[in-house]
Amino acid sequence: MIDWLEEHTTPHFPSTAKALEDPSGLLAAGGGISPEWLHAAYRRGIFPWHDEDSPRLWWTPVPRAVILPEHFSVPRSLKKEIRKTRFRFTSNLAFAAVITSCARVHGDDGGTWIQPEMISSYTRMAKAGMALSVEVWNEDGRLVGGFYGILLGSAYFGESMFSSVGGASKQAFALAAELMFKNGVQMIDCQMKTDHLARFGLCELGRREFEQRLAKAVSTPLVRIPLPTAISHQRPA
Repeated sequence: MIDWLEEHTTPHFPSTAKALEDPSGLLAAGGGISPEWLHAAYRRGIFPWHDEDSPRLWWTPVPRAVILPEHFSVPRSLKKEIRKTRFRFTSNLAFAAVITSCARVHGDDGGTWIQPEMISSYTRMAKAGMALSVEVWNEDGRLVGGFYGILLGSAYFGESMFSSVGGASKQAFALAAELMFKNGVQMIDCQMKTDHLARFGLCELGRREFEQRLAKAVSTPLVRIPLPTAISHQRPA
């Protein structure tokens, strides 16, 4: 049994120790999806994930997949791709377009958790400096890939990515993640392990270690990442 959260109250969540083992990490249902609710959730490592036919569900799975500065690496083959790339990379230039494209791609796969109200709230967080998108543009100026996530203190919570051209989002993540770590990000939360992210040095943490690292990261001043409206093609070290 999980707790039901009333939407029109101050954002609050039960102890993460109450998360179910099956399905793994399910913590609560209900609540709101405003920036206030999202801010309160991510600070504790909780995120919303549900389809359009389900009530709002909140999750905090273990083990938790993260990328830490000391483990981060860029595959050699991807470094070669970046050196030859003709893409242009920007940040927060088209946040709404990126999240909408992610919703469309996942919708084509049979359903998406990125509902219109979520698009609205995450976009409002981006305007408030609490969310970050990275965009990939081709030579014709068309958006061909990107990703978005939440940025609190020195923790970045990756949410979703899309590519309409092979390699676009991988190159964007490699360039942006390197800049994040160089400028003080302590952890990129990937939520769950995937083969794609494992290539960048992903590791899995138990709940206690994850939440200790998270509490430290979100309590630091907001990291300012030098991702302007035109990211130079910096080479991964």
